[in-house]
Amino acid sequence: MKRDLYETLGVARGADDKELKSAFRKLAMKYHPDKNPGDAEAEKSFKEINEAYETLKDPQKRAAYDRYGHAAFEQGGMGGGFGNGFAGGGAGGFSDIFEDIFGEMMGGGRQRRSAGGRERGADLRYNMEISLEEAYSGKTAQIRVPTSITCDVCSGSGAKPGTSPKTCATCQGSGRVRAAQGFFSIERTCPTCGGRGQTITDPCTKCHGQGRVMEERTLSVNIPAGIEDGTRIRLSGEGEAGLRGGPAGDLYIFLSVKPHEFYQRDGADLYCSVPISMTTAALGGKFDVATLDGTKSRVTVPEGTQAGKQFRLKGKGMPVLRSNQSGDLYIQIQIETPQKLTKRQRELLQEFEQISSKENNPESTGFFARMKDFFDTLSD
Repeated sequence: MKRDLYETLGVARGADDKELKSAFRKLAMKYHPDKNPGDAEAEKSFKEINEAYETLKDPQKRAAYDRYGHAAFEQGGMGGGFGNGFAGGGAGGFSDIFEDIFGEMMGGGRQRRSAGGRERGADLRYNMEISLEEAYSGKTAQIRVPTSITCDVCSGSGAKPGTSPKTCATCQGSGRVRAAQGFFSIERTCPTCGGRGQTITDPCTKCHGQGRVMEERTLSVNIPAGIEDGTRIRLSGEGEAGLRGGPAGDLYIFLSVKPHEFYQRDGADLYCSVPISMTTAALGGKFDVATLDGTKSRVTVPEGTQAGKQFRLKGKGMPVLRSNQSGDLYIQIQIETPQKLTKRQRELLQEFEQISSKENNPESTGFFARMKDFFDTLSD
């Protein structure tokens, strides 16, 4: 069973955006693969944290999760059946969830059945995973979607060419019949035509009266630069063909951005944790970082740089969707303590420690002085 997303981030259900962001940043730094090389559990936790934050920071996705839990997004969620890749909407599934929450945004309130038994086709969902580099630059992707299309033999009528559907003799085309039971009259779906109002006595041999057949289609999807994880792209009329010539549903492309080896994304800003040696932090130095625009940026480390220091590279973050602006890239310094010292290295460090003064380590000197004063007050 999947963990509760709020529990994964360690926040209450009523947490605001600031609390969510703070919790995510703290946990992401703790479990980042760069800080836990070879630790499979840390990598798993990092992915769970990232997925939880990407869901809860989006107001619409958060609303869906609060109402339906993980079922809103998983295979079989709310009776719809959304897995990796392609899945159909169907009654009680994809369209039901989003029509219930977002109303007209996803076509809420539309009637699926029209006169003559023509039913609107189901909305379809296609899951697409892209890299952070592709989200940065944008791309045009070709996808293969298995779906139903209008039968070319009967043109969607479901009837054999040369014939046509006939008005149902039982319900006279209404699709409903009434039955009297005592003082009450009960209306139900016509058992003869299944509520379509028409019957087909001579069905099409290709589609067997459905008016549509299965076929795999290749579609082109334009992914704009700066698109975010969880974004939905709607392709109108590219969903499942309707029954017996009914209008087609829509296709929704759900995008997910793969975690990056070096960068973490927060909106349009990028964050990168860079380890430097103790001597570089003490004496100062320079290093280059590769940016997503294909160039390198030089970072100058001043003398006496402390762990956690951030450097901002303006405009080196992600593009802001449909604008000429870009976010920033933040370089966070991590100071690496030397390991596996030789005898001579150890001697030099010991000598340095002996000749060091309080001015060399003001933070630690001040901390332990305050700690001593605190202990003395407890002992009094």
